[in-house]
Amino acid sequence: MRALVARLDSAGDVLLAGPAVRAVAHHADEVTVLCGPRGRAAAELLPGVDRVVEWPCPWIDATPPAATRESVDALVDELAALQLDAAVVLTSFHQSALPTALLLRMAGVPHVGALSEDYPGSLLDVRHRGLPDGLHEAQRALSTAAACGFTPAPGDDDRLAVRYDPALAPAELPDRYVVVHPGASVPARAWSPQRNAEAVEALVAADRHVVVTGGPDETALTAQVAGRPRPEVLDLGGRLSLEALAAVLARAACVVVGNTGPAHLAAAVGVPVVSLFAPTVPAERWRPHRVAQRLLHEPVPCAGCRAKDCPVPGHPCLEPIRAAHVVAAVEALAPTPHLEVAAA
Repeated sequence: MRALVARLDSAGDVLLAGPAVRAVAHHADEVTVLCGPRGRAAAELLPGVDRVVEWPCPWIDATPPAATRESVDALVDELAALQLDAAVVLTSFHQSALPTALLLRMAGVPHVGALSEDYPGSLLDVRHRGLPDGLHEAQRALSTAAACGFTPAPGDDDRLAVRYDPALAPAELPDRYVVVHPGASVPARAWSPQRNAEAVEALVAADRHVVVTGGPDETALTAQVAGRPRPEVLDLGGRLSLEALAAVLARAACVVVGNTGPAHLAAAVGVPVVSLFAPTVPAERWRPHRVAQRLLHEPVPCAGCRAKDCPVPGHPCLEPIRAAHVVAAVEALAPTPHLEVAAA
């Protein structure tokens, strides 16, 4: 069987689809993932994936391209050439699976399933619905795959997972460090650079080594957060692919990060997460999945706003969090070695 899993969002969403992809791979001979440009690197790390097809989706991508006949025809032709037998369309609660299902039908996919509250007509063979509110995105996707006949392999515990080469971690990494990742795919979910810099200073004062990470377009941010050069802080901004970031996170004692893709990457390599979780989306759906964690944020009446940029002066859900809160959360998840000795 040739199967396809569609998840046309960003890296974090694709990582959360990992358990569902593994379930499909348990039954299929070949698995293709259809994703957007922001999700490709994550899709390539998922166990069970044989091929990745990238397409900037006009109804899901954060910076949507124009919907053109040429783009749609090219995707339909590419999918048709794969001679797919079945497809599972994964979406978040605020998205419709039906436009993707239509393209899959045009590509000749004979069996298509998805979670859909909207009437699907002939677009879906399996219309999955009625899931409880608050179900985590990873479990929502897994439930959809199971409804389509793709149950998990025996012993698969539905944790996130990625394939990565540990040798990609830079040689200069210190021992037992804390990663601070200050950036976020959505600005409203990011703690300010000043607060992140204060956290780095406080962690160093607490005898921690700190590694600051960020993408190629975040080097100015990581330099600001890392501060002056010193042995206790390593700035890796712009130096890591997503796979190399996985290798760095996997060796960390703890990761400090917002509600963004690297939080889910940390969960996928089993490292505790201090999540500065701006509640623009429900935490019960997007918190790090099945990994030790502390969520830090202030309760606010605008929770669930789904804002890209926070319209409220002072960013009240995150900015009241202080460096001392982060240090305490890190200590709870990954006690410093000298404190472990003292406790013994």
